[in-house]
This record gives sequence, structure tokens and C-alpha cells, in this order.
Amino acid sequence: MAHSLSLSLSLSLPTRAPLLRLLRRRRGPAHSVAPPRLPVCSAPPRPRRGALFLGPGGAGGRRRSGVGSRTMSASIYSTTVDAESAMTKNGGDMELLPFVYDKHGGIIIEMTSPMDPQAFSASLKSLLSKWREQGIRGVWIKLPISLANLIQSAVEEGFWYHHAEETYLMLAYWLPNTPHTLPVNATHRVGVGAFVMNDKREVLVVQEKSGVLKGLGIWKFPTGVVEPGEDINIGVVREVKEETGVDAEFVEVLAFRQSHKAYFEKSDLFFVCILRPLSFDITKQESEIEDAQWMPVEEFAAQPFVQKHELVKYILEVGLAKSDKEYAGFSPISIKSAFSPKQSLFYMNRRDLEKASGPIINTQKDS
Repeated sequence: MAHSLSLSLSLSLPTRAPLLRLLRRRRGPAHSVAPPRLPVCSAPPRPRRGALFLGPGGAGGRRRSGVGSRTMSASIYSTTVDAESAMTKNGGDMELLPFVYDKHGGIIIEMTSPMDPQAFSASLKSLLSKWREQGIRGVWIKLPISLANLIQSAVEEGFWYHHAEETYLMLAYWLPNTPHTLPVNATHRVGVGAFVMNDKREVLVVQEKSGVLKGLGIWKFPTGVVEPGEDINIGVVREVKEETGVDAEFVEVLAFRQSHKAYFEKSDLFFVCILRPLSFDITKQESEIEDAQWMPVEEFAAQPFVQKHELVKYILEVGLAKSDKEYAGFSPISIKSAFSPKQSLFYMNRRDLEKASGPIINTQKDS
């Protein structure tokens, strides 16, 4: 399931004004005081829909119930940037915790610079008290792996693990004494399988070097996993090229399968796609593929594995039905949301839709 936006964080005017007055009282005339500055940092990439996971609760009996949790309907990140200061007992120094307001009335603390765990804990405690009074509900902390020493302080304040990536950990906290409604982590992995057949009615098949089929001599269709931020129609073409060296053109999504409790207890969506070959010479992927070839479809279908494995049998059936023009799959059109200028792909049975309602009106260029 190797899907970045950068945004410099700075103090907004409403936040800086009272802070400057406080500094003037403590340190003298304004002309002798440099305005406090946050370290320049980048806002985290906007997560895709449903890209968060609710983990176990924090320490001290503050584990939150999963009742009422919901999936995310839009990016949680706001472009409004703010920061707040909290006084610590460390010689009167001002410790800053940079944060942004999200689009759902919550807070995201974005740590980028090293900080003493005790000072971090004191600042966090003060901010949580203030936000609770303000009616803030959800609070997030994004900790880069370089600041892993702050994890314990956050957990001791009641935060729990939400999700993690290679470079950071996201923690969550629900301020009201009610079941939380924070969005959950990504629940599905997206896989693709390719049905590619040439004019000789030979299908492109491979034998894998690893996994459950290693050494069994079984021929299968090329398969793989869509990378973060990658469209299905792009990912399946890439997988065919990587595994076999064959260039191909995406035609349609023919079908998909959903399963549960797969990799890391996540659910799995597997999209069966039909591709049109643009080249025919095979160069197998040495790291993953034991062998690859064009095989007569009857020979492929005669394998005992195909007869026993319902998924492979159905892939073969829908692939042949499409090739014989008796089956319509789903092809993508590029669409734009009313809430965002970002483009996305909408897959549909265009043939039958046109039969039912006439030509499709599409002002966007097809992908």
C-alpha cells in the first residue's frame, strides 16, 4: 500500500501580539526584543482518505473506546498555521509547540526540533488544559523518528498510537470524556492482477521465486501491490513491466475481490485488470520472477492449480469474456471534486452507460 507538500510554519498575527506583550513585560522595551520565531519546518503530507488508524489507549487507564470511530471524509490538515507557547519552570524560558488547526476543529502538533522531554511534557500539559476549556476535541502529535525520545511523555499525558510510517509516528488524544470520533487508520491494501493476451491467444504468465508458489512450477498471472499515491491503472502497467519486461496499455478493470485479515491484519482489495500488450519480448525480473512466458490460454487453463483456485479461474473467465467482446469492465475518467481542485479517477462501465443514456459528457481528458 512511494506516494509531498511543504509549508513553512510561522506565528500568526493573533498569536504573536499577546506573546510580544508578555515578552515586553519580562524583558524590557519592545525594541530590545527579537520576535519569537518558530523553527522552519514542513507540514506533513496531506493524508489520503481513511489513511489513519486508531491504536490502543495511552497509559494510566486513559485508553479510549473505538465506539463511534469514523473514516475520514477529507484531509485533516488545514492551511491555517498557528503556534502556542507554554511557560516552563526551566529558568523562565519560553518553549514553543508548533501546531496547526485541522479542518474538523482539532489540533495537530508538529514537532520538528529537539526538545527536552520534561519541557515538552509541561508545555503539552498546559496546552491540553487550555484546549479542553476551548472545547477542542481531537489532538494529534506527529513525531519524526528523530524525536522518539518524546513518545513516553506524550503517552503519559494520555496519547495513544494511531499510525506509523517509515519516518514518523502519529499519536492521538481525545479531550472530551466521551467515545471518540477520530478517523481510523488505513484499513485496506490495494493489489492488482493483469490479464494480458496477444493475438495468438497466449496469456502472459510468470512463476515466482518466493512465496507460497515457490518451486511448485505453477504459472500465474502477473500481480503486485499499488504503491502509495499510485493509480490502479498505472500500478498494474508498472507491475507487468517490472516482472516481465513487456510494455502494455491499460484497458479496463474487469473485477475486484475484497478479503479480510490479510497482511498485518488489514483487509485487501485486489483489482483484476486487462491490458493490451505493446511489446512481446520477455525480460524477467531476476529478483522476484523464476520464469515468464507467453502460454496458450488452453494450456494455462488446464493447470490443476487453475481448476482448484477459484480466483484464478474467474480471472481467466472474465478476461476471455472481455477479449471476445461479451463483457464490459470499468474504465477510468478523470474527475474533479467540488471541494478540491485535485483530480481523481472514476471507474465505470462506459459501454453500458452509453447504451442506457447516450454519449458520456466528459469535459476532462481521459486518463
